[in-house]
Amino acid sequence: MVVTQDKPLATMFRTLSGGSFPPVVEAYDRGKTIFFPGDPAERVYFLLKGAVKLSRVYEAGEEITVALLRENSVFGVLSLITGHRSDRFYHAVAFTPVELLSVPIDQVEQALEESPDLSMLMLRGLSSRILQTEMMIETLAHRDMGSRLVSFLLILCRDFGVPGQNGITVDLKLSHQAIAEAIGSTRVTVTRLLGDLRQDGMISIHKKKITVHNPVSLSQQFT
Repeated sequence: MVVTQDKPLATMFRTLSGGSFPPVVEAYDRGKTIFFPGDPAERVYFLLKGAVKLSRVYEAGEEITVALLRENSVFGVLSLITGHRSDRFYHAVAFTPVELLSVPIDQVEQALEESPDLSMLMLRGLSSRILQTEMMIETLAHRDMGSRLVSFLLILCRDFGVPGQNGITVDLKLSHQAIAEAIGSTRVTVTRLLGDLRQDGMISIHKKKITVHNPVSLSQQFT
């Protein structure tokens, strides 16, 4: 299989099976679980639309967000990296309504062996995931919820931002509850903090989409 720049990863996923076992398209509403930790790793997922939250759940019941995946991301590939079939390590949840393409993991493994180009594409995707995980860990390290929220907004601008005349608009419809779950806060606290940012002229919100008017200024003020 030859993977070129003009052949999107989505198209490649659709043809992985060679037609014998077509990829499955699945839709999930916001908040629905895609897989739990400990589930058998049987399929690899490609995110067509929306955003997926990956988190780790600890014995005390605390859930820590480690990545927020955007469209055209691949996930569920950990067992390919470890070299042996393993169970799911993360809790994968639809952060927004999502549409996924999934392929049996055996077919992905075979395609990777046959295509160095595909292996490089997957490696780049995983490298981006690792970088975002490091940024999320840094965000959650803030004890002050205001700083934690600002750091999260800057990550959203980086990964989901669309530049416009008024700043950068996060191209996701986000409820206060969804943001609270991502940063380990409460809806009441997030509502208050977002209100403060709006009052200070740092952000505006229209139809659940947040616009950060000046990310550099926001970063400097709360660093």
